[in-house]
Amino acid sequence: MTDEPPLRRRAAESRTEEASPHPSSAAPEPADAGTEPTVGGPVPLTAPRDGTPAPVAAPSALDEVVARFSAGTGPVALDAERASGYRYSQRAYLVQLRREGSGTALIDPLPLPDLSALDEAIAEAEWVLHAASQDLACLAELGLRPRRLFDTELAARLAGFERVGLAALTEQLLGYSLEKHHSAADWSSRPLPESWLTYAALDVELLVDLRDALDEELTKQGKSAWAAEEFAALVRNGARPPRVRAEPWRRTSGIHRVRGARAQARVRSLWYARDQIAARRDAAPGRVLPDSAIVAAAELDPKDEKTLLTLPGFGGRSVRRLARTWLAALDEARELPDDSLPVTPVVEGPPPPHRWAERDPVAAGRLARCREVVVGTAAAHHLPAENLIAPDYIRRLAWQPPEEITDDTVAETLRTFGAREWQLGLLLPALTRALHLPVS
Repeated sequence: MTDEPPLRRRAAESRTEEASPHPSSAAPEPADAGTEPTVGGPVPLTAPRDGTPAPVAAPSALDEVVARFSAGTGPVALDAERASGYRYSQRAYLVQLRREGSGTALIDPLPLPDLSALDEAIAEAEWVLHAASQDLACLAELGLRPRRLFDTELAARLAGFERVGLAALTEQLLGYSLEKHHSAADWSSRPLPESWLTYAALDVELLVDLRDALDEELTKQGKSAWAAEEFAALVRNGARPPRVRAEPWRRTSGIHRVRGARAQARVRSLWYARDQIAARRDAAPGRVLPDSAIVAAAELDPKDEKTLLTLPGFGGRSVRRLARTWLAALDEARELPDDSLPVTPVVEGPPPPHRWAERDPVAAGRLARCREVVVGTAAAHHLPAENLIAPDYIRRLAWQPPEEITDDTVAETLRTFGAREWQLGLLLPALTRALHLPVS
């Protein structure tokens, strides 16, 4: 636990101080977007200022964390570690928090799957996350749902930073370098190595300081109100689970090489066979059978185990053990009647933009003009075009604009898609003009 003031790195620090693995007791001066790191190079941050805490794994220890964080002050930095690429689920396997006066806590959600008491303790605080959309759903599964938040990655995008990763921003704005070599680790493994726990604690060590630097930058650029709208939208929508696709097997990598409905049926059959095994094992599907193996089997259609096991991707021991499962899936696809084979799905919404010119040249012209408005406006305000407004909103507007094209009808159409008021304020009436006849 600590009551230290925020970290601040001074340009006049001595080389001896810069060599220390622990930050000084004052917070970094904010830097303009695009500026170079502090003279002398960033200081490697290798350990939390209070040391690396042991993971909280017992109810009594969780009660102590709840009391600490309830008594703390100011924003709460949060992060979660998942095991993408190793596990089927996207659940959190470690939750990290830090607050002024509370210190840092690492919570193991495997024995503690209900963190609603902690949620109540920090309900009134602003939550600070980096790339919040990646973590909000898995935090919600544990009972953690922010009422207010600040997303440092999104703030950096709005402020016009080119590099918006946590390590890059920490280095540029705070003058400290973070190691990110455990970001793709298997966080579901137990026990977690000490070096991993240190890495996890450091992810929240400077997050509030980074929030303050970015907030100052947004204020300087006159973008604080924009960020507030974006953060409010994340609070409303960020914890929603991903939309379930009607035919998820069509996203198999390399499926474009598979020709014919019967061969696609083999992809589908193998994909669902793999998915059932992956869900049962709680293993990432690619670790059960790689997409490349599914595509190879769909193309060749092997009918016996010997032929199957010669294909790329079927050589591993665990894959070979399931040879009968893969052959059964191929048999199932082979026996399907023609009217049960996959058909080209009906695409909802606009077609791919590269087909607009042949499908509807007038709509293609509208899209080009609308895109020009978005790109030009984004450049004028120093932010990425995709953060000014979602590209899908512009495609849908250009493909099927309102019958009567006015500022009001265009704004209402974009609102139904999810556009924010600050976006409409920047883009109207230029979009309205772009939807009309081409400028001569």
